[in-house]
Amino acid sequence: MEYRHVPVMLDEVIEYLKPSEGEYFIDCTLGGAGYTKSIAKLLGKEGRILSFDLDPWAIENAKRILKEEKLENVIIENINFKNIYETAEKNFKKNNKKEFDKGIFSGIVFDLGLSNAQLEDTKRGFSFKEDTPLDMAFEGDNGRTLDLINNYSREELETYLREYGEEKFYKRIVGGIFDARKTGSIETTKQLVDIIEAAVPAFYKRQKIHFATKTFQALRIATNEELESLKIALPDSLRLLKKGGRIAVISYHSLEDRIVKKIFKSESIDCHCPSSFPVCQCGHKASIKIINKKILLPTEEEVARNPKSRSAKMRVAEKI
Repeated sequence: MEYRHVPVMLDEVIEYLKPSEGEYFIDCTLGGAGYTKSIAKLLGKEGRILSFDLDPWAIENAKRILKEEKLENVIIENINFKNIYETAEKNFKKNNKKEFDKGIFSGIVFDLGLSNAQLEDTKRGFSFKEDTPLDMAFEGDNGRTLDLINNYSREELETYLREYGEEKFYKRIVGGIFDARKTGSIETTKQLVDIIEAAVPAFYKRQKIHFATKTFQALRIATNEELESLKIALPDSLRLLKKGGRIAVISYHSLEDRIVKKIFKSESIDCHCPSSFPVCQCGHKASIKIINKKILLPTEEEVARNPKSRSAKMRVAEKI
């Protein structure tokens, strides 16, 4: 099955990153190849875009699409974006030895959302709409989600649901998980949904957002160590940008956006010393300037056309 991703805020990404012929770009979240395809067409034969994804299915799907489009200026890697620096170094430093360490990329894009293909894959456990195995690892079943649910301590699970899911009924849900463990292992999404449904109050089940959404989000983030990977990838991305190069990050919940905002703010100021210090002692110098002071949001037209975009927030920064 081929999946063609509808890129969220594609027009804004192109407008702010301004891809031009002969430039080098990176798409850190290849997915359905939406951004990669559009950017690659603007880079021409001499330009290159390095695109990667942890999901093997997304890689194969993207290769089919790019082959059909006859785009030969795309380099695809099946890796976690936390490995962005070494992957870029492997593919570009040999032919750009003198320039690489100063930065050679004109643009980098991150879209941190799940694709519809992942949500709809009945062999995976990202969605609670079907009864599927509890497998939320992007690279395919590695047993980590099952390990989290069935073996982690009460305190660890409560921390994940509270911090990663921002789930206010985290204690009740984890209590339900521990009760269920007494009768056997929790293996499927339906088992987990039933546990959550029994644990939360009636009014919570009548809300617009499904009562299992935040728990599933928390377990997916924990399984893939998404926030830890983002904290590694963003600073390394800034190192790879050339002067005047831009980075655009599209996030979908406050945890991701908070990390992006914090790192962008930290790297856009000259000194990190406490205000009580009369003279700077850290020696830190700003490496970027923030392009959009206010978060960029999708247009009403896009949200109507693609409901997945409704929670998207985009931040853009430029290397100085």
